[in-house]
Amino acid sequence: MSDENTTRRVAVVTGGSAGLGRAVVRELASNGWDVAILARGEDGLAGAVADVEALGSRAIGVSTDVADREAVERAADRTEVQLGPIDLWVNCAMVGVFGEFLSTAPADFERATQVNYFGFVNGTRAALSRMVPRDHGHVIQVGSALAHRGIPLQAAYCAAKHAVRGFTESVTTELIHNGSAVTISTVDMPALNTIQFNWVKSQLPHHPMPVAPIWEPEVGARVIASVAERPRRRTWVGESTVATVLGNRFVANFMDWYLARSGYDGQQAPGKREPMLPSNLYAPVSGDQGSTGIFSDQAHTVSPQIWAISNRRAIAGIGVATALALGGAIASVMAKRK
Repeated sequence: MSDENTTRRVAVVTGGSAGLGRAVVRELASNGWDVAILARGEDGLAGAVADVEALGSRAIGVSTDVADREAVERAADRTEVQLGPIDLWVNCAMVGVFGEFLSTAPADFERATQVNYFGFVNGTRAALSRMVPRDHGHVIQVGSALAHRGIPLQAAYCAAKHAVRGFTESVTTELIHNGSAVTISTVDMPALNTIQFNWVKSQLPHHPMPVAPIWEPEVGARVIASVAERPRRRTWVGESTVATVLGNRFVANFMDWYLARSGYDGQQAPGKREPMLPSNLYAPVSGDQGSTGIFSDQAHTVSPQIWAISNRRAIAGIGVATALALGGAIASVMAKRK
Protein backbone atom coordinates (compact mmCIF):
# COMPACT_ATOMS: atom_id res chain seq x y z
CA MET A 1 0.00 0.00 0.00
CA SER A 2 1.40 3.40 -0.96
CA ASP A 3 2.07 6.23 1.51
CA GLU A 4 -0.55 8.26 -0.33
CA ASN A 5 -3.20 5.62 0.34
CA THR A 6 -2.39 5.33 4.05
CA THR A 7 -3.26 9.00 4.56
CA ARG A 8 -6.70 8.64 2.99
CA ARG A 9 -9.79 8.38 5.16
CA VAL A 10 -11.70 5.13 4.63
CA ALA A 11 -15.44 4.65 5.17
CA VAL A 12 -17.68 1.61 4.90
CA VAL A 13 -21.36 2.11 4.05
CA THR A 14 -23.72 -0.84 4.31
CA GLY A 15 -26.73 -0.70 2.04
CA GLY A 16 -24.73 1.76 -0.03
CA SER A 17 -25.97 0.69 -3.45
CA ALA A 18 -29.39 2.37 -3.25
CA GLY A 19 -31.62 4.74 -1.32
CA LEU A 20 -30.19 6.76 1.55
CA GLY A 21 -27.06 4.62 1.58
CA ARG A 22 -26.32 5.54 -2.03
CA ALA A 23 -26.73 9.23 -1.21
CA VAL A 24 -24.41 8.81 1.79
CA VAL A 25 -21.77 7.16 -0.42
CA ARG A 26 -21.84 10.13 -2.80
CA GLU A 27 -21.75 12.69 -0.02
CA LEU A 28 -18.80 11.06 1.73
CA ALA A 29 -16.90 10.75 -1.55
CA SER A 30 -17.51 14.42 -2.28
CA ASN A 31 -15.91 15.17 1.11
CA GLY A 32 -12.79 13.21 0.24
CA TRP A 33 -13.54 9.82 1.78
CA ASP A 34 -12.62 6.56 0.08
CA VAL A 35 -15.62 4.26 0.36
CA ALA A 36 -16.27 0.54 0.56
CA ILE A 37 -19.88 -0.13 -0.42
CA LEU A 38 -21.53 -3.23 1.06
CA ALA A 39 -24.77 -4.41 -0.52
CA ARG A 40 -26.12 -7.48 -2.30
CA GLY A 41 -26.89 -6.26 -5.82
CA GLU A 42 -23.98 -6.20 -8.24
CA ASP A 43 -25.59 -3.61 -10.56
CA GLY A 44 -26.13 -1.11 -7.76
CA LEU A 45 -22.65 -1.75 -6.39
CA ALA A 46 -21.10 -1.03 -9.78
CA GLY A 47 -23.08 2.21 -10.05
CA ALA A 48 -22.08 3.33 -6.57
CA VAL A 49 -18.40 2.60 -7.23
CA ALA A 50 -18.62 4.65 -10.43
CA ASP A 51 -20.18 7.53 -8.48
CA VAL A 52 -17.30 7.56 -6.01
CA GLU A 53 -14.61 7.35 -8.66
CA ALA A 54 -16.23 10.17 -10.64
CA LEU A 55 -15.83 12.32 -7.53
CA GLY A 56 -12.10 11.55 -7.36
CA SER A 57 -12.08 9.02 -4.51
CA ARG A 58 -11.32 5.32 -4.39
CA ALA A 59 -14.06 2.73 -3.99
CA ILE A 60 -14.72 -0.96 -3.83
CA GLY A 61 -18.08 -2.71 -4.00
CA VAL A 62 -18.41 -5.89 -1.96
CA SER A 63 -21.48 -8.09 -2.46
CA THR A 64 -22.57 -8.69 1.12
CA ASP A 65 -25.71 -9.77 2.96
CA VAL A 66 -25.35 -7.92 6.26
CA ALA A 67 -27.42 -10.59 8.01
CA ASP A 68 -24.48 -12.95 7.42
CA ARG A 69 -21.90 -12.13 10.12
CA GLU A 70 -19.06 -14.00 8.45
CA ALA A 71 -19.74 -12.23 5.14
CA VAL A 72 -19.58 -8.86 6.89
CA GLU A 73 -16.24 -9.80 8.47
CA ARG A 74 -14.86 -10.85 5.11
CA ALA A 75 -15.99 -7.54 3.60
CA ALA A 76 -14.25 -5.64 6.39
CA ASP A 77 -11.05 -7.62 5.81
CA ARG A 78 -11.18 -6.90 2.09
CA THR A 79 -11.75 -3.21 2.74
CA GLU A 80 -8.67 -2.91 4.91
CA VAL A 81 -6.53 -4.82 2.42
CA GLN A 82 -7.64 -2.77 -0.60
CA LEU A 83 -8.35 0.67 0.85
CA GLY A 84 -6.69 0.78 4.27
CA PRO A 85 -7.75 0.88 7.94
CA ILE A 86 -11.43 1.67 8.40
CA ASP A 87 -11.99 5.08 10.00
CA LEU A 88 -15.77 5.27 9.63
CA TRP A 89 -18.48 2.61 9.44
CA VAL A 90 -22.03 3.65 8.50
CA ASN A 91 -24.75 1.05 9.16
CA CYS A 92 -27.54 1.87 6.72
CA ALA A 93 -28.75 -1.39 5.14
CA MET A 94 -32.46 -2.13 5.49
CA VAL A 95 -35.37 -4.09 4.06
CA GLY A 96 -39.10 -3.52 4.51
CA VAL A 97 -42.23 -5.54 5.21
CA PHE A 98 -45.51 -3.62 5.05
CA GLY A 99 -48.62 -5.18 6.57
CA GLU A 100 -50.30 -5.94 9.86
CA PHE A 101 -48.31 -8.08 12.28
CA LEU A 102 -50.66 -11.06 12.35
CA SER A 103 -50.84 -11.28 8.57
CA THR A 104 -47.07 -11.04 8.14
CA ALA A 105 -45.41 -14.40 7.56
CA PRO A 106 -43.11 -15.28 10.48
CA ALA A 107 -40.26 -15.96 8.04
CA ASP A 108 -40.66 -12.45 6.55
CA PHE A 109 -40.68 -10.85 10.01
CA GLU A 110 -37.57 -12.78 11.02
CA ARG A 111 -35.74 -11.91 7.80
CA ALA A 112 -36.48 -8.21 8.27
CA THR A 113 -35.18 -8.45 11.83
CA GLN A 114 -32.03 -10.23 10.69
CA VAL A 115 -31.21 -7.42 8.27
CA ASN A 116 -32.50 -4.37 10.13
CA TYR A 117 -31.25 -5.37 13.59
CA PHE A 118 -28.61 -8.08 13.32
CA GLY A 119 -27.19 -6.38 10.23
CA PHE A 120 -26.37 -3.41 12.47
CA VAL A 121 -25.00 -5.70 15.18
CA ASN A 122 -22.79 -7.48 12.65
CA GLY A 123 -21.54 -4.23 11.16
CA THR A 124 -20.85 -2.71 14.57
CA ARG A 125 -18.96 -5.83 15.65
CA ALA A 126 -16.83 -5.82 12.49
CA ALA A 127 -16.07 -2.11 12.91
CA LEU A 128 -15.30 -2.11 16.63
CA SER A 129 -13.17 -5.26 16.53
CA ARG A 130 -10.83 -3.33 14.23
CA MET A 131 -11.20 0.17 15.66
CA VAL A 132 -10.93 -0.53 19.39
CA PRO A 133 -7.42 -2.07 19.26
CA ARG A 134 -6.28 1.02 17.28
CA ASP A 135 -8.19 3.34 19.65
CA HIS A 136 -9.52 5.20 16.63
CA GLY A 137 -12.71 5.12 14.62
CA HIS A 138 -16.33 6.15 14.38
CA VAL A 139 -19.53 4.13 13.84
CA ILE A 140 -22.71 5.84 12.65
CA GLN A 141 -26.02 4.04 13.12
CA VAL A 142 -28.67 5.29 10.71
CA GLY A 143 -31.74 5.35 12.91
CA SER A 144 -35.25 6.63 12.47
CA ALA A 145 -38.03 8.50 14.18
CA LEU A 146 -39.54 5.01 14.30
CA ALA A 147 -36.80 3.98 16.74
CA HIS A 148 -38.73 6.08 19.26
CA ARG A 149 -42.33 5.53 18.15
CA GLY A 150 -43.88 2.46 16.58
CA ILE A 151 -46.45 2.90 13.82
CA PRO A 152 -48.94 0.45 12.28
CA LEU A 153 -48.02 -1.77 9.32
CA GLN A 154 -44.25 -1.71 10.05
CA ALA A 155 -43.89 -3.75 13.24
CA ALA A 156 -40.71 -5.53 12.10
CA TYR A 157 -38.93 -2.34 11.10
CA CYS A 158 -40.02 -0.39 14.19
CA ALA A 159 -38.98 -3.23 16.50
CA ALA A 160 -35.56 -3.50 14.86
CA LYS A 161 -34.92 0.25 15.09
CA HIS A 162 -35.91 0.25 18.76
CA ALA A 163 -33.51 -2.67 19.30
CA VAL A 164 -30.67 -0.90 17.52
CA ARG A 165 -31.15 2.11 19.78
CA GLY A 166 -30.92 0.03 22.96
CA PHE A 167 -27.98 -1.96 21.61
CA THR A 168 -26.11 1.21 20.67
CA GLU A 169 -26.67 2.84 24.05
CA SER A 170 -25.32 -0.28 25.78
CA VAL A 171 -22.19 -0.48 23.63
CA THR A 172 -21.60 3.26 23.99
CA THR A 173 -21.49 2.94 27.78
CA GLU A 174 -18.98 0.11 27.47
CA LEU A 175 -16.69 2.22 25.29
CA ILE A 176 -16.90 5.11 27.74
CA HIS A 177 -16.21 2.79 30.68
CA ASN A 178 -13.09 1.49 28.95
CA GLY A 179 -11.83 4.97 28.08
CA SER A 180 -11.95 4.24 24.35
CA ALA A 181 -11.51 7.03 21.82
CA VAL A 182 -13.83 5.16 19.42
CA THR A 183 -17.20 6.88 19.09
CA ILE A 184 -20.69 5.76 18.10
CA SER A 185 -23.29 8.17 16.73
CA THR A 186 -26.97 7.68 15.97
CA VAL A 187 -28.67 9.80 13.30
CA ASP A 188 -32.44 9.41 13.39
CA MET A 189 -34.07 10.06 10.03
CA PRO A 190 -37.50 11.35 9.04
CA ALA A 191 -39.46 9.94 6.10
CA LEU A 192 -37.25 9.92 3.01
CA ASN A 193 -38.06 9.58 -0.68
CA THR A 194 -36.03 6.47 -1.38
CA ILE A 195 -36.37 3.48 -3.64
CA GLN A 196 -37.31 1.25 -0.68
CA PHE A 197 -40.99 2.04 -1.20
CA ASN A 198 -40.78 0.44 -4.64
CA TRP A 199 -39.32 -2.86 -3.47
CA VAL A 200 -40.64 -3.51 0.04
CA LYS A 201 -42.68 -6.66 0.49
CA SER A 202 -46.15 -5.20 0.84
CA GLN A 203 -49.63 -6.46 1.67
CA LEU A 204 -51.16 -3.01 1.19
CA PRO A 205 -53.87 -2.42 -1.42
CA HIS A 206 -52.15 0.74 -2.67
CA HIS A 207 -48.57 1.79 -3.35
CA PRO A 208 -46.58 2.14 -0.10
CA MET A 209 -45.30 5.61 0.72
CA PRO A 210 -43.32 7.36 3.45
CA VAL A 211 -45.31 9.18 6.12
CA ALA A 212 -45.39 12.88 5.24
CA PRO A 213 -43.56 15.21 5.54
CA ILE A 214 -41.01 13.66 3.19
CA TRP A 215 -37.42 14.72 2.45
CA GLU A 216 -35.10 13.77 -0.37
CA PRO A 217 -32.40 11.26 0.69
CA GLU A 218 -29.61 13.73 -0.06
CA VAL A 219 -30.86 15.83 2.86
CA GLY A 220 -30.26 12.98 5.27
CA ALA A 221 -26.94 12.16 3.62
CA ARG A 222 -25.65 15.67 4.25
CA VAL A 223 -26.42 15.35 7.95
CA ILE A 224 -24.64 11.99 8.16
CA ALA A 225 -21.61 13.49 6.43
CA SER A 226 -21.58 16.38 8.90
CA VAL A 227 -21.72 13.93 11.82
CA ALA A 228 -18.85 11.99 10.23
CA GLU A 229 -16.76 15.17 10.32
CA ARG A 230 -17.87 16.28 13.82
CA PRO A 231 -19.08 13.23 15.78
CA ARG A 232 -21.95 13.66 18.20
CA ARG A 233 -23.86 10.88 19.89
CA ARG A 234 -27.43 11.68 18.90
CA THR A 235 -28.93 13.69 16.06
CA TRP A 236 -32.61 14.04 15.17
CA VAL A 237 -33.14 14.98 11.53
CA GLY A 238 -36.18 17.05 10.58
CA GLU A 239 -38.95 18.77 12.47
CA SER A 240 -41.16 15.69 12.16
CA THR A 241 -38.56 13.50 13.88
CA VAL A 242 -38.26 15.96 16.74
CA ALA A 243 -42.06 16.09 17.07
CA THR A 244 -42.34 12.29 16.97
CA VAL A 245 -39.69 11.69 19.63
CA LEU A 246 -40.98 14.37 21.99
CA GLY A 247 -44.61 13.53 21.31
CA ASN A 248 -44.08 9.90 22.26
CA ARG A 249 -42.34 10.96 25.47
CA PHE A 250 -45.08 13.25 26.65
CA VAL A 251 -48.35 12.26 24.93
CA ALA A 252 -47.85 8.60 24.02
CA ASN A 253 -51.51 7.67 24.52
CA PHE A 254 -52.61 10.43 22.17
CA MET A 255 -50.12 9.20 19.58
CA ASP A 256 -51.52 5.66 19.90
CA TRP A 257 -54.95 7.04 19.03
CA TYR A 258 -53.71 9.38 16.29
CA LEU A 259 -51.60 6.76 14.51
CA ALA A 260 -54.36 4.17 14.74
CA ARG A 261 -56.57 6.63 12.84
CA SER A 262 -54.04 8.08 10.38
CA GLY A 263 -51.25 5.53 10.08
CA TYR A 264 -52.92 3.25 7.53
CA ASP A 265 -53.93 5.84 4.94
CA GLY A 266 -50.77 7.87 5.60
CA GLN A 267 -48.57 5.03 4.35
CA GLN A 268 -50.42 4.44 1.07
CA ALA A 269 -50.55 6.43 -2.16
CA PRO A 270 -53.63 5.50 -4.23
CA GLY A 271 -52.63 8.04 -6.88
CA LYS A 272 -49.30 6.36 -7.64
CA ARG A 273 -49.73 3.92 -10.50
CA GLU A 274 -46.06 3.04 -11.02
CA PRO A 275 -45.60 -0.72 -10.81
CA MET A 276 -43.72 -2.07 -7.83
CA LEU A 277 -40.32 -3.64 -8.32
CA PRO A 278 -39.81 -7.22 -7.12
CA SER A 279 -39.31 -7.41 -3.36
CA ASN A 280 -35.69 -7.27 -2.21
CA LEU A 281 -36.42 -8.98 1.12
CA TYR A 282 -34.60 -12.21 0.27
CA ALA A 283 -32.70 -11.37 -2.91
CA PRO A 284 -31.36 -8.22 -4.56
CA VAL A 285 -33.28 -6.53 -7.35
CA SER A 286 -31.47 -6.36 -10.68
CA GLY A 287 -30.49 -3.00 -12.12
CA ASP A 288 -29.04 0.14 -10.61
CA GLN A 289 -31.96 1.81 -8.81
CA GLY A 290 -30.08 4.85 -7.47
CA SER A 291 -31.05 6.82 -4.39
CA THR A 292 -34.35 8.55 -5.16
CA GLY A 293 -37.87 7.17 -5.10
CA ILE A 294 -41.09 8.26 -6.81
CA PHE A 295 -42.23 10.91 -4.34
CA SER A 296 -40.08 13.86 -5.41
CA ASP A 297 -43.30 15.78 -6.13
CA GLN A 298 -43.88 15.82 -2.35
CA ALA A 299 -40.32 15.79 -1.02
CA HIS A 300 -38.53 18.71 0.64
CA THR A 301 -34.89 19.57 0.07
CA VAL A 302 -34.37 21.98 2.99
CA SER A 303 -35.74 22.73 6.44
CA PRO A 304 -34.70 25.18 9.18
CA GLN A 305 -34.07 22.37 11.67
CA ILE A 306 -31.91 20.37 9.28
CA TRP A 307 -29.94 23.48 8.31
CA ALA A 308 -29.41 24.26 11.98
CA ILE A 309 -28.07 20.83 12.98
CA SER A 310 -25.70 20.83 10.00
CA ASN A 311 -24.41 24.34 10.80
CA ARG A 312 -24.06 24.28 14.57
CA ARG A 313 -20.70 26.01 14.58
CA ALA A 314 -21.98 28.86 12.45
CA ILE A 315 -25.02 29.24 14.70
CA ALA A 316 -22.81 29.18 17.79
CA GLY A 317 -20.59 31.84 16.25
CA ILE A 318 -23.59 34.00 15.42
CA GLY A 319 -24.85 33.53 18.98
CA VAL A 320 -21.52 34.56 20.48
CA ALA A 321 -21.24 37.59 18.18
CA THR A 322 -24.80 38.60 19.00
CA ALA A 323 -24.19 38.24 22.73
CA LEU A 324 -20.98 40.31 22.51
CA ALA A 325 -22.70 43.01 20.49
CA LEU A 326 -25.62 43.10 22.91
CA GLY A 327 -23.26 43.23 25.87
CA GLY A 328 -21.33 46.07 24.29
CA ALA A 329 -24.52 48.00 23.62
CA ILE A 330 -25.69 47.55 27.19
CA ALA A 331 -22.31 48.62 28.54
CA SER A 332 -22.38 51.73 26.34
CA VAL A 333 -25.85 52.67 27.56
CA MET A 334 -24.87 52.14 31.18
CA ALA A 335 -21.73 54.26 30.72
CA LYS A 336 -23.78 57.13 29.33
CA ARG A 337 -26.11 57.01 32.31
CA LYS A 338 -23.26 57.49 34.78
